[in-house]
Amino acid sequence: MASEPVNVNEFQELAKKALPKMYYDFYNGGAEDQYTLKQNIEAFRRITLRPRVLVDVSRIDMSTTLLGYKISAPILIAPTAMHQLAHPEGEKATARAAAACNTIMVLSFTSTCTIEEVASSCNAVRLFQLYVYKQRDVSAELVKRAERYGFKAIVLTVDTPKFGRREADVKNKMIAPIIKNLEGLLKIEVDSDDGSNLEAYANRTNDASLCWKDIEWLRSITSLPILVKGILTHEDARKAIEAGVNGIVVSNHGGRQLDYAPPTISVLEEVVHAVGGKVPVLVDGGVRRGTDVFKALALGAQAVLVGRPVLYGLAAMGESGVRTVIEMLKKELELTMALSGCPNLRDIKRSHVMTHHERLHSKI
Repeated sequence: MASEPVNVNEFQELAKKALPKMYYDFYNGGAEDQYTLKQNIEAFRRITLRPRVLVDVSRIDMSTTLLGYKISAPILIAPTAMHQLAHPEGEKATARAAAACNTIMVLSFTSTCTIEEVASSCNAVRLFQLYVYKQRDVSAELVKRAERYGFKAIVLTVDTPKFGRREADVKNKMIAPIIKNLEGLLKIEVDSDDGSNLEAYANRTNDASLCWKDIEWLRSITSLPILVKGILTHEDARKAIEAGVNGIVVSNHGGRQLDYAPPTISVLEEVVHAVGGKVPVLVDGGVRRGTDVFKALALGAQAVLVGRPVLYGLAAMGESGVRTVIEMLKKELELTMALSGCPNLRDIKRSHVMTHHERLHSKI
């Protein structure tokens, strides 16, 4: 028997062995040259730590609150599509793992289990990620269902007016999703002979006219807090605040939308400064180590979201794989905090990290 994985990265190889090529490529791939996909990870590696010593770290507390809900660590499960491609239990298994780890899962709009199935799988704090379709009533219905079944916030994805060109999916002729949440609400036949059915489906359904004033529309149909996911600039961060959002997720869609968009960790601080503490700022993209979580917190994030590693854990070992991935990141964060002299999250300061740019210009 192969040795058990000792870090999150090792789950990727297990997932590659477990999954059909089409599905692995779908989860793993990015847009076009995959520059942004690769840089999401590389940019974390260019940030170094500045540990402080002789601090009492005999007790480490990683717990925090988000939107008023206490979680065991600032590590959330990002919204990712179609978990049943990875494991028969799909999003229900992921939801149970999130609950076991006492953290928050963001359920994808394009999930293979319904809102109701995930809600009844276990008792936990969950958020719902939303795409706005051309048929607005379809998106509105899903928002209402999420609210009815106890989801605590809406995470509006704002970086997908058109679908990014994911060339592995084009080559593989990736199948269109079976979105169980849309059964009875929407029927779109897609048969794209020249590439990805998924791309053709998304471009036929997603509302490319979505703009800032539509935050008002969303607010008119739900009393839940609204976070926007897909902010990469201080200009859009300020617009989000003006629009009255309750939180921001710095995200480039895991490098799957606009290639050559900046890696998220490199623009996090820009967004944090623009927001000025008015709402929580979260970040996703490229988090593979506890040190990555620490770096994001030092640069001003309230929490990180983890996407692909969760899918790799699910593909490799089901619910227990997802749990192991989250617990590995938590243990690594705990160790990083101890070795950096930070017993609590509030002790993690900007001075604990040095960016590549700062090193280049340092006269120390």
